[in-house]
Amino acid sequence: MKSQNSKKRALLVIDVQNEYFTGLLPVTYPHNSTSNIVTAIQAANNAHISIVMVQHTSKAKAFVKGTHGWELHESVKNAKTAHTIEKTMASSFVGTDLEEWLRKNDIDTVVISGYMTQHCCDTTARYAHHLGFNVEFLSDATGTLAFENKAGKATAEELHRATLVEQAFRFSNIMSTREWIEAIRV
Repeated sequence: MKSQNSKKRALLVIDVQNEYFTGLLPVTYPHNSTSNIVTAIQAANNAHISIVMVQHTSKAKAFVKGTHGWELHESVKNAKTAHTIEKTMASSFVGTDLEEWLRKNDIDTVVISGYMTQHCCDTTARYAHHLGFNVEFLSDATGTLAFENKAGKATAEELHRATLVEQAFRFSNIMSTREWIEAIRV
């Protein structure tokens, strides 16, 4: 395995869109996820790590292209990015040029930030792992909300924690934003 400082990383900023702030799906846990995403973006820029902005589009009630909920949140919309993708599936890889762009730029490690932990972040991390990329999953720069359906209900904290445990088991190196910043400074 490569040392921390020999990895060539790209920070994926996944679905940080208004829908998760003022729309149908307000993220509630962890409470500081947005500020940590911004901190990760700043650290990536300082370390010359490429940033890929990911934006979800749907024909359902949420994330409809052109609506306020679909737009990038003010905290990230002006971020300096190397690449932008629009996706229609949970994985940032399916139906996009993300894999091609990462390989063209010799990226071997993807860093996961954004929303929702157990959905698009988890799916993207698993897909990246299956494609042979190293994955660093920022535990406090990802977030979610509580869910309830016919299978039961779970708090945002339960969903977030369970996803991180599963990611750490096989797919990702789980790190806080602070730990990640220290790792990229080495």
